[in-house]
Amino acid sequence: MENKEHELPRRKTRQISVGGVLIGGEAPIIIQSMTKTDTRDVKATVAQIRRLEKAGCEIVRLAVPDTEAAESLRRIRQKVTVPLIADIQFDHRLALACIGLGIDGLRINPGNIGSPEKVKEVVAAAKERNIPIRIGVNSGSLEKKVLKRYGGASAEAMVESAMRHIRILEDLDFRLIKVSLKASDVLRTVEAYRRLGRKVDYPFHAGITEAGPRLCGAVKSAVGLGIILKEGLADTIRVSLTAPPEEEVRVAYQILGSLELRRRGPNIVSCPTCGRCEVNLKRIAAEVERSLSRIPQSLTVAVMGCMVNGPGEAKEADIGVACGHGVGIIFKEGRLLRRVPEKKIIGELLKEVENIVSAKR
Repeated sequence: MENKEHELPRRKTRQISVGGVLIGGEAPIIIQSMTKTDTRDVKATVAQIRRLEKAGCEIVRLAVPDTEAAESLRRIRQKVTVPLIADIQFDHRLALACIGLGIDGLRINPGNIGSPEKVKEVVAAAKERNIPIRIGVNSGSLEKKVLKRYGGASAEAMVESAMRHIRILEDLDFRLIKVSLKASDVLRTVEAYRRLGRKVDYPFHAGITEAGPRLCGAVKSAVGLGIILKEGLADTIRVSLTAPPEEEVRVAYQILGSLELRRRGPNIVSCPTCGRCEVNLKRIAAEVERSLSRIPQSLTVAVMGCMVNGPGEAKEADIGVACGHGVGIIFKEGRLLRRVPEKKIIGELLKEVENIVSAKR
């Protein structure tokens, strides 16, 4: 996997570590997701985490709604290597239990887990073990007082909520903080990150929450995260989809790759087709994408439908094909390799991809 950082402006932040994964500062932008299994089901949860790891996920969050779920973390932690974050709501005892069971990070809002003494107890335990806390502000669950003051869950309201929680931790001399400010719409989310970015230097976890099913969610996430990343306001990201979490990771890498921040897996360039196309390019492109979906190596593969833009795009790719009347001309690293009939395009293209991948191993 290539971890390439492009020269985009990046907000200067403190750096923290979640289970050995550095976040903020000069560290690469980290990709997160969350399990969608019942945490109490250890077998299913471990299996999903392993699929996430295989897809390239670097930090995994788990919901911890009760004591049984917290106890399950012990066995889960023993079976996986990726850093784990416990998502805790309201009950400080669950946070303490997860800290004692070796969790790598907490996602809590300190103002919502009990009295000041209970908060102090959690923060002391986290500080003793160098466990970071993510303050997770969500537009759908802001405090009633804040909602009343601003007339709704505006960007300003989200920032005020975040600052309230931040001050609670700072007053307890705790600085291992990461913050997220998520709404389901793009513009409000972006504005919230911009406003908070002018106030604090803690690393940000970014995403568009409840973005939607695959297509809708991927589009909203790409637009929102694209702006946030371009402005240097994200240190970790999650794409929230009503879909398997592995899809979230794949979309996240596509977003980072499109901005030349990080790449993992093939970048497939293919044309939309038009009346000049004389092969079944839709079938060819779909099969190439499916076959290459499990390759972690970074390379560009061009699948082009005609001889107008096709040769140029194929020459610029690591491997590419420009199609004509029932044929494909295969290019590798800018050189014309050979001409093949349509029925052999997929096989020949994939064979050359495997040659490139093998050489990179």
